[in-house]
Order: sequence, then C-alpha cells, then structure tokens
Amino acid sequence: MPDSTRREFLKTSVIAGAAVTLGEYPLRSARAAEPTGAPDMRAAIPPPPSWIDKPMRWAQLTLVEDDPAPGKFDLNFWLDYFARTKSDAVCLSGGGCVAYYPTQIPFHHRSAWLGNRDVLGELIAGCRKLGMVVVARTDPHATYDDAEAAHPDWIHVTAEGQRRRHWASPEMWVTCALGPYNFDFMTDVKREIATTYRPDGIFINRWDGSGQCYCEHCRKNFREASGFDLPRSNNPQDPARRAYMLWRQERLFALWRKWDDAVRAVNPDSCVIPNGGGGATSSLDMKRIGELAPTLMADHQARRGLMPPWGNGKRGKEFRATMAGKPIVGIFSVGLEEPYRWKDSVQNAAEIRLWALDGIANGLRPWFTKFAGSVNDPRWLQPVEELYGWCATHERYLRNERPVARVGLVYSQQTAWFVAGDRGARDATEDAGLGWYHALIESRVPFEMVHDRLLDAEHLASFKTLILPNIAALSDAQCAQLRQFVARGGGIVATSETSVYDEWGVKRKDFGLADLFGVSFTGRTDGPMHNAYLRLEHDTAKGHPLLAGLEDAPRIIHGVWRLDVTSKEKFLAPPLTFIPSYPDLPMEKIFTKTPRTDIAQVFMREIGAGRVVYFPWDIDRTFWEILDVDHGKLLRNAVTWATNEPQPVTVAGPGVLDVATWQQKNSFTVHLVNLTNPMMMKGPIREFLPVGAQTVRLRLPAGAKPRGVKFLVGKQTPVSRRDGEWLEVIVPTILDHEVIAIDLA
Repeated sequence: MPDSTRREFLKTSVIAGAAVTLGEYPLRSARAAEPTGAPDMRAAIPPPPSWIDKPMRWAQLTLVEDDPAPGKFDLNFWLDYFARTKSDAVCLSGGGCVAYYPTQIPFHHRSAWLGNRDVLGELIAGCRKLGMVVVARTDPHATYDDAEAAHPDWIHVTAEGQRRRHWASPEMWVTCALGPYNFDFMTDVKREIATTYRPDGIFINRWDGSGQCYCEHCRKNFREASGFDLPRSNNPQDPARRAYMLWRQERLFALWRKWDDAVRAVNPDSCVIPNGGGGATSSLDMKRIGELAPTLMADHQARRGLMPPWGNGKRGKEFRATMAGKPIVGIFSVGLEEPYRWKDSVQNAAEIRLWALDGIANGLRPWFTKFAGSVNDPRWLQPVEELYGWCATHERYLRNERPVARVGLVYSQQTAWFVAGDRGARDATEDAGLGWYHALIESRVPFEMVHDRLLDAEHLASFKTLILPNIAALSDAQCAQLRQFVARGGGIVATSETSVYDEWGVKRKDFGLADLFGVSFTGRTDGPMHNAYLRLEHDTAKGHPLLAGLEDAPRIIHGVWRLDVTSKEKFLAPPLTFIPSYPDLPMEKIFTKTPRTDIAQVFMREIGAGRVVYFPWDIDRTFWEILDVDHGKLLRNAVTWATNEPQPVTVAGPGVLDVATWQQKNSFTVHLVNLTNPMMMKGPIREFLPVGAQTVRLRLPAGAKPRGVKFLVGKQTPVSRRDGEWLEVIVPTILDHEVIAIDLA
C-alpha cells in the first residue's frame, strides 16, 4: 500500500470529533477483511429488546465444569435463592470454553460431568417459572487439544510465532479473538443456544482477546486493511500501532454486530451484551459502545489494592456518560478481587454492601456474581439477600430518569490511547482524573463524568462547569466545542498538559486552548520537582475566592511537574506564585534563596458569562498521590469560582460522603453513602462507623410541589423545612447509606 494511502487511512480513522467514526476507512476497507457474512457496520442499529429496562436486580451463576456431577449442584437451592433475593434477571453459564447443554457443534466441549443432563435447560426453565429475564453466558477465550489439532489457525499466536497455551489451565489453548474461531465457530454456538433455548440475551465474556495475536488471519487481515505489518512496538506514535488499535476495534465491533444479528435472527426480541468498556483506559471506544449497546454491565466487581469504595460509582458514571439514559448494571463479586484470584473466596459482608451501595447510589443496577454452583462459604448469602430486599422495597425510587448535577468531569480515551511520554502520560491522565474524583467526593459536589468525544451542546446542556484533568489530547473540533461551552456561560477548570496534543497525540506548538487559558506554552516542562512551593499571595490578592480556607497559610507545597507558560492576556494579581525547588539535603542546606517570584501558578479569567481556571501544573495528579489537604481546597475553590452558582445539593456535616442526586418520575432522591472508615482507601472494611448529623439542602425546580419527605434507610421521621426554592432536611445519623426521598405532587 502506498504511503499516501496509509496516511489517508490514519487521517480518516482518527478519533477526532463527534462527526468522525472509526469505520470510515477509504480504499481498502477493514470490512473487506471480515469473514463472509459479517454485518455491514453502517447498517442501522437495531431497536433494544422490549425487556431491556425491566430488570433491577440481577443474579449470575457461573458454573464450573464439574458442577453437573451427581450430588454437587443443587438446582432447587439456587432457584429458591433467586426468589428470596427478589432477583428479576439472571445470567447463566451456557457455552464457549465449556458447554452445559448437549451441544451438537463439533469441538464445542461439553462438560465432562454433563452425562445426559441439560443443566442450562434446567436452570432456564426454573428461572422462567420465577418470571425472570434470562441471559445465557458464553466465554470464547480458550479451547482444547482436539480443536487445536483440527484448526490450528483458531489459536492465539505470540509475537515469537508460538501457539499459546492457557496461562492458568495449561491443558487448554488461548484462542484468537479476531479470526474464524470467534467469527464462525462462536457464531454457531450462539445461534445454537438462541435456537434451543430462546434466551432474552447472550452475555459474552472475555470475547475481545488475550493480548495481541500474530496468527495468520491477524497478519493477513490487518495488512489488507491498512497496508502495515502487525506492530511490534507499543508506541502509539508508530503508524502501524495506531492503525492496529483502530483496526482491532473495527474487528471487534464487527464481531459484536455479527453475533447480535445471528441471535436476533432467531429471536428478534433478544440481543448480545458484550462485557467490556469502562473509563479512559478501556481499549474499546465508549462512544461507539454507547451507540450500539442497549444495556451494559460494568464489570468492576470489587476493590483491589489501593482503591476507595467510590471506585464502583465512578465506573457507573463513566458508562452512563455515553449510554444516553440506557440501563447500566453493576457487577459485584461476593469474593475478593485481588490479583491472586481467590475465586472461591467470600468477601467481608460490610465490604460487599458498601461496594454495591456506592454503585447503586450512582445509577448502577446491582448484579451479584457467584463462581461455582457449590456454596463453600455461606457468609455472603444473607448480606446480598438483605441488600436486594431493600432495593426491591424501594424500587420506584431507584428507577432514575436523570442525575441532578451541574459539574462534569471529563475523561479522555484518546489521551490514554495516543499520548505517550517519558513519564507515562497514560498514568498521568488517569491519576489526574482520580485526584479530581476524590477531591469532588470530599467537597461533596454532585458531578457526572463526560466523555471527551461528547462535548457538543446537546450533551453538555445540563452542565455549568467542565473539569479537564490533564486532558492532553484534544482535536481542533473539540477545542472549538469547549470555546462554545464557555461562550454559552460555562465554566472550565483545566490542568497541566490539557490540549498540548492533538487527537493523535502529536504535540502542538502551543495549547489548543491557549485563547481560553490566556497563556501560551513555551514548550518547557520542569520536573520531577523536589521541595518546590506555592506562595499564597494574601497581601496582593486579599480575600481571593481561590484561597478560601487557606487564610492562615503563607505557603503550601507545589506539585511534581510544571509547565512553563507566558501570559497572553492581562490578569489580576495572581493568588498563587512559584517558589522554585531548593535543596532537601543536607539538612543545613534546606533554605531558599528565592522566597518570592512573580511567576503565576494559576490563571483565572472571565470570558463573557463564562469563567476559566487553568493550573499549569499537576495539582490533581499530585493530590491523588499525596492527598494534601491544601490541594484539595484549591481544587474545590476552583470549581466553586468557575461554576458561579450554588450547587443543586449541599451537604454539611462530619465525615466523607459520596453524594448523588437523582430525579425520578414523581420524586427526587439524595443518596448519601458513608465512606468514613479507616479502611476507606484500602479494603476490606471491618465495620461501618456512623457519622453524625448532616444538613442537606436541595434546590427544587421551578413549580415543584413536594408532598412528602422520607428516609429510605433510617427509621426516623425527617425534620425538613422549605426556604423558597430550597428544601432543607436534617439527617440525624448515617451508618452505611441514607436516601432522602422527596415525593412530588
């Protein structure tokens, strides 16, 4: 393929703006390399199944191969538990790695313990008697020796040219996700399950591959689509790597559509539901997923390592940012999710509950997952039953129609994909977002996540302020959308390298948003800085709103990375200035020769009715690493100033709470999840520790007529009063969770 064609491939495949899609390949199309019968990705997206919005409480039973053995698997126990938990939907093991029904497809491995049983059929029949939505689960990521011997081209091939044995089950082979094993064999499997059992849907697990494959099909199809050989580098500035990232996505989206078409051809009121997606580091475009998927499952099952409980709610917000109000389900595990994969473990009851509650508060419909049909440790059963019982009792208050939040936190997949640097821009961007997320939680500011390719006026209509946490890669079109947002009276708070790169990760000569920031980037970055500080200019910027809560602080710590910038506009006296690094050893040398400079470290300006705050350093990333209280106050104050209006909900009281506010058909709800715990940053928690009284003020929309206020958790009668457009409620105490429900006339 000529170089000019390669350049055109990359140019038209760019993740650039709402009008550009990944599928618009010129000349040789990626679709031309698909197996015969693959669907046209340009075809209309089919309607969602009629049942899609019904389920509110999901169950999943993932069987192991010997569950069908006599005396091991108690069908009636599980049907009774589904009934006791009031679960209205279920996901049941079907096929792929192991078939739990008498499949007729060659090389589709039946459970060695299946005998004459049809475990899938037995489970489906029982769940249907309970009135449940039934989804079958398939997992295509591994197969056996007979399949490898007959179809060696189905197997994943390493960069060294070796077919790959399974890393955990060495008697199995890892399959290629992008070739005929998935496109042909697994299509037959899904068609057989759909024909035999007519499930409401098929959930596809581990369907998108186990790393880059170098099999004959991947080599041939990629070259025909792009003109490149498969990349050997992970550098996103390598044209072959860029092309591969987009080609892989196209193959997977085509595979999804092919499976979905096959299932709908049997049962038009069904669909395929892929497991995947998420935040900035997801390898599949969440905007495309949001367009294609009628529902999604956020597979973020439990905490691992250092992770706050709000991590579950964060995943829900990331999914909802692109799903346009479609139902989102949050998968939570009853076991631990650490890297050592104790899949038969049972998590502490309080930890299970807190993780699930934070997801529910942020719009996730709960889905518990249990591995294996046997119950080796029953301690999880009662906590899940109690949680689901509460959800069922208050279902009408959990059928949310829209969040009530005016602040949007942007996340950027194209930055994670295409920006690389010596200090790991992928991690820097993710950590900056985590820093902002935690700061907003501590500040009790209701907020939503915003996808960087949905910055048009329609998607931003509900927001007053957007936060750009080191959103390094922005196209010219995206920068224009942000200018329009400010012109409409919006506020922006941006940090660090935001807009330094274009949508491909190619560095600009200046910020793409230099006109909004009012500064230009000289191209020089300082860092990692040691022992650098910020001087708080109380004398020249007395009473500045950015310094609220810091009136007694003459200086505070700086960050780690700083961009050198020059002003393009006239600014008032800056509230923060730079104190350069000075020695931190030996102890006798720890003093500065430069106690004061005129180098501003924040730029704040009003543009018409809009407001812009720019920090030319990694305040958010550093906050996530250090959790310095002073940085948290600066972040909070920047949002308050940029928003320039009261938040729709304020909560005053002790502790750390995740605050989420929703409107339902005839009600408003305010969720208060109590995160106050010594194990907040590293689970599992041991017990819930109650926090004291909270004063909650909710701004009611014009014309709203409250006819009653109640608590959905506590037994107390709420004390409330109306103050114009505001409703004030006193919550005496919160153990794990409280929901204030305001019924509307």
